[in-house]
Amino acid sequence: MYSRVYSAALHGLEGQLVTVEADMGDGLPSFDMVGALSGEIREAASRVRTALKNIGYRLPPRRIVINLAPANVKKYGTAFDLPVAAAVLAAMGIIPAENLKDVLLAGELGLGGEIRPVPGVMALADCAGESRLSWIMVPRQNAGEGAAWGKVQVCGVDSLEQVIEYLQEPNRMESVTVDVKELLGQERAALDLQDIKGQRSAKRAVEVAAAGMHNILLTGPPGVGKTMLAGSIPGILPRLTLEESREISRVYSICGKLPEGQSLIGTRPFRAPHHTISAAALIGGGKQPKPGEVSLAAHGVLFLDELPEMSLHTLEALRQPLEEGRVVHSRLYGAYEFPAQFMLAAAMNPCPCGYYPDRNKCRCSEWQIRRYQEKLSRPLLDRMDIRVLVEPVKVEMLQEKETEETSEMVRERVERARSFQKKRFWGTGIRSNSAIPGKQIGEYCPLGEEEEAFLRRAFEVMDISARAYHRIIRVARTIADLEGEEGIGTRHLQEAVAYRMENVYC
Repeated sequence: MYSRVYSAALHGLEGQLVTVEADMGDGLPSFDMVGALSGEIREAASRVRTALKNIGYRLPPRRIVINLAPANVKKYGTAFDLPVAAAVLAAMGIIPAENLKDVLLAGELGLGGEIRPVPGVMALADCAGESRLSWIMVPRQNAGEGAAWGKVQVCGVDSLEQVIEYLQEPNRMESVTVDVKELLGQERAALDLQDIKGQRSAKRAVEVAAAGMHNILLTGPPGVGKTMLAGSIPGILPRLTLEESREISRVYSICGKLPEGQSLIGTRPFRAPHHTISAAALIGGGKQPKPGEVSLAAHGVLFLDELPEMSLHTLEALRQPLEEGRVVHSRLYGAYEFPAQFMLAAAMNPCPCGYYPDRNKCRCSEWQIRRYQEKLSRPLLDRMDIRVLVEPVKVEMLQEKETEETSEMVRERVERARSFQKKRFWGTGIRSNSAIPGKQIGEYCPLGEEEEAFLRRAFEVMDISARAYHRIIRVARTIADLEGEEGIGTRHLQEAVAYRMENVYC
């Protein structure tokens, strides 16, 4: 007897519809699975056979063939356990075949028949909606994230017996619902700018960076507040939109990193990997490519502390994602694309001991200092829109009783600047000033004769690249937005140029 069930294979951030076919025919008893399968899918035969036995359904002594079509798409993971079991049960006549025509199934089976969570349910729900299916049946722990995608009805199940019950009587299936507005309203505790004493110039630089999603490099001796400044950035970034939240949550869903009991990521990501991270973990990859830290930080902040301590190979791997806003991994079975539209915040000491240029404390030789700083290549530094020196704070400033500006106050200005950008880029797909394409700089950032003359002098004196030239204009556009100015003035360009003049080289 023949049957078929729908499931989906993960291909990057997308789900690709897979038809799971089962046939029971004459021949020696066997359980064969075909269709470009990974090792964990081939093991599904043993899990399905044992789970069915333990819930009271023994397989007949016949030749069972399972085919996952299309055969030219490589399949990975354990999410095919449940559809394989359903296809076998339909071939045995236990589940009516007509009840499987409008349902996509995914889930891992335990030997006792329990159903365990799987990654990527958001992509599977999207695939089901695009394929005109009405339902998706997934483990109960994953039901919320599937429902948050909002394109298909989601049924959460705990056991194989429950699956059989629902598929025998589809009218008993219950659709899971989530309140996405409530999920987006959740705020994660972040460092408040008012807890950082002094550092007004650095705080201003951080505000400008957050308003336009510009990359920022903080340089200074140990203990001056570089890490605290970076940690305060999430508190001044605009709140997530539903579209952005779903994009971020989809990445986390693929990686299986959605917090337990949470259907959507409600706050902008702040990722701070250790400086020993490998290039593959940072950029993503693997035999079956998975998102790395640059994708997990999409629409949020990637903070790299002790930047020169990272390996040269890892640092150079950042260059392309910073420029293109995406990562593409090419493999034998196709190309996998992941988002990488993040704000890079990095911190570093000026020398190995951390105290240069204070020669009363610094004991590093000129050669050691240069060797340490030259770990950062010019192409990488060129992609840092803002470079600021964070100076030590005087004790009088630490003891000052005057209340510092709070993150909420700064966030109001940042959100106002972002509202100008949203209006400016409406319908173009551009989300912030830092993402303005070079060929459209003249359209979105027009300059007067005086401003062009100033930039021409800066270009000649500072010997900057064409990339840096455009980045200065983008930062100036953000500064003008913070001030509510329609056009870019010379003072905006002066501040933007000052952020490029902070040189980490001795």
